[in-house]
Amino acid sequence: MTLRIKRIYDDVSADDGYRVLVDRLWPRGVATERARLDAWLKDVAPSPELRTWWNHDPDRLDEFAVRYRAELDTDPQAGSAVAELRDLAAAHPTTTLLYGAKDPQVNHARILADYLAAEH
Repeated sequence: MTLRIKRIYDDVSADDGYRVLVDRLWPRGVATERARLDAWLKDVAPSPELRTWWNHDPDRLDEFAVRYRAELDTDPQAGSAVAELRDLAAAHPTTTLLYGAKDPQVNHARILADYLAAEH
């Protein structure tokens, strides 16, 4: 299983494999045909409250990661979405987690990919 992360605004590539949007909100300015999604798993994204608290502040990234992982571990909807994402990733050689954030280092998809790669 190979997991990748990529901005949804970047060009679609054959290397993307199975494309999964992992944002709760649809990214601005992206047409559904252009997105070429295979799945959209809203419930694997941070809760609206956590996302608002974090506000993509790099200084809060470490605390955000702790809180986000806790949500993934304890929220039933998030847990179900994580299980679905694990199954999808296991069924495809490459799975790309798509996100809308501007910063390739400061985004929840990176944390999610690390979470999925770890044993839980």
